[in-house]
Amino acid sequence: MLQKINEAVDFLKSKMKFAPKVGFITGTGLGGVIGNMRIELRLSYEEIPHFPRSTVAGHRGALALGHWNESPVMVMEGRFHLYEGYSPQEVIFPVRVMAKLGIKALVVVSAAGGLNPLFQTGDIMMVTDHINLTGRNPLIGPNLDEFGPRFPDMSRVYDRDLASIAREEAIKSGLLLREGVYVAIFGPSLETPAETRFLRMIGADAVGMSTVHEVIAAVHCGLRTMVFVAITNVNLPECMATTTLEEVIANAQKAGPKLSLLLPKVLSRV
Repeated sequence: MLQKINEAVDFLKSKMKFAPKVGFITGTGLGGVIGNMRIELRLSYEEIPHFPRSTVAGHRGALALGHWNESPVMVMEGRFHLYEGYSPQEVIFPVRVMAKLGIKALVVVSAAGGLNPLFQTGDIMMVTDHINLTGRNPLIGPNLDEFGPRFPDMSRVYDRDLASIAREEAIKSGLLLREGVYVAIFGPSLETPAETRFLRMIGADAVGMSTVHEVIAAVHCGLRTMVFVAITNVNLPECMATTTLEEVIANAQKAGPKLSLLLPKVLSRV
């Protein structure tokens, strides 16, 4: 695995004219949040050695490099999921590549179903903690000591200083920024009413099928990490409404302008 990571890193270095400082991962329907970014290089995942391929609608499947608010950034336009058949190690492959390329912080934006009954479709939630119910951990197997320790501490996964910055900038911008716990499930089937009740009982505010593995890898690599999720639907177990991927993408895109307003302001202070 380390050899494959190094080969991808060497390839990207041969194409890059600057070193990115912040990495972004965008989820379903959220590629548009980087609309104000000055893109200087875009490569499809197929061009990059050993990169997985995006197979889900709403994921462009490209790696973009450029400047956002004059900050050098690298953005994954689309991500990978366990339910696509990828292993946890394949899912986190790009995070390790970005870490070796020199990023110091990772920002993840995802689409998620709301579990907190106070949430509304289109809300933005900053993740303050997570629950991994996928039954998988990307660090299983031989530890890559070059990236981090065998047993990384997970007591402060989400950077508190970055969270404070996000709160301040949300207030200045007049944005309602929710906060809560994200729970990751394997997927791809959505939650039943009984599962929704269970997830709420164990303390989750939003549910999705991604994010947690990339975050675990980021912590292992020593990266400062923050995550925002767009609430694309609210799951009320007593009156569950049907949900389609098309609705999820459409609602994520509606939430996108809020993130497009907030993220550059946060980035300017990272």
